[in-house]
Amino acid sequence: MIRENKTKEGYISAINGSLIKIKGLEKYVRLNDLIKIPNYHILGEIIQIFSDQVIAQCFDPLTNISLNERVVSLNEPLSMELAPGILGNVFDGIQRPLEQLFQSFPTGGLERGFKFPCLSRTKKWHFIPIRKINEEINEGDIIGTVQETTDINHKIMIPPFISGILSYIAPEGDYIITDEIFTVKRYDKEQSFSMLQKWPITKSRPYNRKENPNEPLITGIRAIDLLFPIVKGGTTAIPGGFGTGKSVIQQILAKWCNADIIVYIGCGEPGNEIANIMKQFSETLVSKSHKSLLERVVFIVNTSNMPVSAREASLFSGVTIAEYFRDMGYDVAVLADSTSRWAESLREVSGLLEEMPAEEGYPAYLPSKLSSFYERAGLIRALGKDHLGNERKGSISIVGTISPPAGDFSEPVTATTKRLVQVFWALDPNLAYLKHYPAINWLNSYSNYPQFITDWWFERDIDWPEIDLDWSECRNQVNEILSKEKDLKHLIQLIGEKNLPDDQQLILFSAKMIKNGFLLQNAFDEIEAYTNYKKLLGIIKILLLIYKEGKNLIEQGLMVEDILGQDLINSILRIGQTVPNDAFERIEKIKSKLIQKLRILAL
Repeated sequence: MIRENKTKEGYISAINGSLIKIKGLEKYVRLNDLIKIPNYHILGEIIQIFSDQVIAQCFDPLTNISLNERVVSLNEPLSMELAPGILGNVFDGIQRPLEQLFQSFPTGGLERGFKFPCLSRTKKWHFIPIRKINEEINEGDIIGTVQETTDINHKIMIPPFISGILSYIAPEGDYIITDEIFTVKRYDKEQSFSMLQKWPITKSRPYNRKENPNEPLITGIRAIDLLFPIVKGGTTAIPGGFGTGKSVIQQILAKWCNADIIVYIGCGEPGNEIANIMKQFSETLVSKSHKSLLERVVFIVNTSNMPVSAREASLFSGVTIAEYFRDMGYDVAVLADSTSRWAESLREVSGLLEEMPAEEGYPAYLPSKLSSFYERAGLIRALGKDHLGNERKGSISIVGTISPPAGDFSEPVTATTKRLVQVFWALDPNLAYLKHYPAINWLNSYSNYPQFITDWWFERDIDWPEIDLDWSECRNQVNEILSKEKDLKHLIQLIGEKNLPDDQQLILFSAKMIKNGFLLQNAFDEIEAYTNYKKLLGIIKILLLIYKEGKNLIEQGLMVEDILGQDLINSILRIGQTVPNDAFERIEKIKSKLIQKLRILAL
């Protein structure tokens, strides 16, 4: 990842926490350039430049580092190594391979310093060329493939800003990532390339154009997929206090969402929690190949006991890797847990710089930092084509958790993020206390994406003549019932539920059925952990059918709750737990039984 050029040297003039002041480099470096303390292999990043000194934040502890220590400028920004070998790997915030580091230190600890390449320089990959010599090529064109995992075909692309005539391409065979794979002739000069690319983390990779989203990111969580959907290429925030289930939702998304690749960023999380997540992922199988989920996951890990300076880098490292796979035409989900701890690292570094603090001590540039992260999501048409002339689409969906102190959603990180994202899953401690998971508050949460994915759901609708509602209409009716139930709670406190008119009692009964039979979902149940779109539509249509027929029964002086009987009600409430996704006919049988009972009453 890092190559030391013959550059100017400076020396440390002051040390303040994770920051160092350097003299002698102020005329030769740029913002975000890397520096290195050679005697300790410690990397740092230039964050301020003055006329007589520069300030750098270091990515390792500075214990026992003395003044006047030699510092070398590397003349390049922090960049990611992009090549086969990324998937299934575990990196820290600056792409150090943690597994290799762990195996190299028998004590089990990690020594500071950058001593190993990010990606293996010895493992060979089977390269298959798909372009021919003397073809004209442009940036982003696919010139060959490597089967990186069972499901992911790694596409070797022409780097950005490179075009010309393909003057050489390696024959099919096994190569390491630094071997020469192809050469491009430009302006009578030939330039050689390997499978390895590098890209700075603070700069977005170029693409052809952004497009409007048109497909949902199916999560398998019923409350999300119906009421608060996210699209492929969308942005979501999950704020919630301790114990409300933020990390569990992230893990469910990583296991079950219909993205091709997952980039899981553990930013400031406890090490044992990250280890537990990795253990769960290793035991979870991808449905298509029955291989470990780890084959489609990249871990960026910066745990709570690692230097805070690398927390900011970890988020942008993860999204840079995501952009690389997006450019291949894959749908990538970036799961950042949590952005609050990233913001805390910004606050700590800002304090060391003695900057004027904004609200609650956070730096005034917090909104721009958060924006620069979330704006890298989107559905794009990538640069370049394959050997058949086909273009490709790819997407990055960003889901960030927030840990507001005391669950206060008005604090700066939550309030700022809410202005930036299009989906807001507000986790409610009261629901969590009642063991109602996922604890997504259906009154405080929202999504701005339903209009983009209505057609997708309409094409997959189930045709039940008894209840002629599509996905969008089901969503609107559920929201209407839950809103009316909230309004009735104040009235219940005054006169009691039994004294309400029959139509209002029906609303309360329907809301109760929706909450217990649809919104409530057990993430650890083998059947209920994931609900596909067909089962979701079946459950909600049965519940809304009860509401529809209940209004007709009221006109006859009957209450649907009394008529259906407890056994049928319980079987409807337990559809999520008892009916597998591939047994939709059992849902239709329950629907038929419900219709039969209602028709008997009509006679």
